[in-house]
Amino acid sequence: MDVLKVLGPEVRPFRERKPPWFRVPAPGGRKYRELTAMIEEENLHTVCQEAACPNVGECWERGTATFMILGDTCTRRCGFCNVQTGRPTWNDPLEPARVARSVAKMGLRHAVITSVDRDDLPDYGASAFVGVIRSIRMQAPQCKVEVLTPDFRGQEMPLAKVIAERPDVFNHNVETVPRLYPVARRGSEFLRSCRVLKNAKAMGGSEVVTKSGLMVGLGETHDEMVQTFEILRAHGVQVLTVGQYLRPTERHLPVVRYWHPDEFKALEAAAYELGFDHIAAGPLVRSSYHADQHVPQAQPGHGPLAA
Repeated sequence: MDVLKVLGPEVRPFRERKPPWFRVPAPGGRKYRELTAMIEEENLHTVCQEAACPNVGECWERGTATFMILGDTCTRRCGFCNVQTGRPTWNDPLEPARVARSVAKMGLRHAVITSVDRDDLPDYGASAFVGVIRSIRMQAPQCKVEVLTPDFRGQEMPLAKVIAERPDVFNHNVETVPRLYPVARRGSEFLRSCRVLKNAKAMGGSEVVTKSGLMVGLGETHDEMVQTFEILRAHGVQVLTVGQYLRPTERHLPVVRYWHPDEFKALEAAAYELGFDHIAAGPLVRSSYHADQHVPQAQPGHGPLAA
């Protein structure tokens, strides 16, 4: 597929200086250093590190972290993602206990649990999410649990396993507008992801907040973004995050343009008009950015599909 034909010929050079609103302090606080050491000691993975998130220092100091379970090798090859792809070999039945132990030791108040895509597993990794949720609830009952899952290939039984554990937030990112799926999310389908979110709300009812996230910078328009918001809202999504795509390496999709902070404000206003409970939109916003604020502000059951 001709990427430039889809994204457009005007793309930003990889080594171009970014706009000034991307400057963030380098991580290095006490809690950040402690969590880094603990993650290495427990042989855990975090999406904060694997995806080179610019907010890692701020989030870890706030007591929020995103753990990536089921290894660091993904079975899909999304054009924007910095996680390695290939044939996974990770299989550690003690991983849930180790994640929960780290959550308890650090006194985290909000843990986000995500994973690589594991299309090689019979339940696509759902059992691992169940194990981590149960372990955190036993070892750190004060901690809110958010899951950021793959699409489970659209299968309902793996999803039902996860929702039965009643995570505080169920998150599944659609990532981009439907038009860009062929280049950005090979192996995934936009409407399939929407059905996952709809089913999660139907299964979880008022006990589970549903959430999704998108990037900008791949050539989408403001109108396309708002149309995508409308579809997500119609599928019961309550919380939305929108951030700027940053190209991890020259092998990944190029940035078409950097959206200005004022444009993010316009997206935020449009999303609130559509009835979302909470929106985080900004250049440095990522799916887990200030995730701890989404639970109290989003009122479970406000979505159009709430039970």
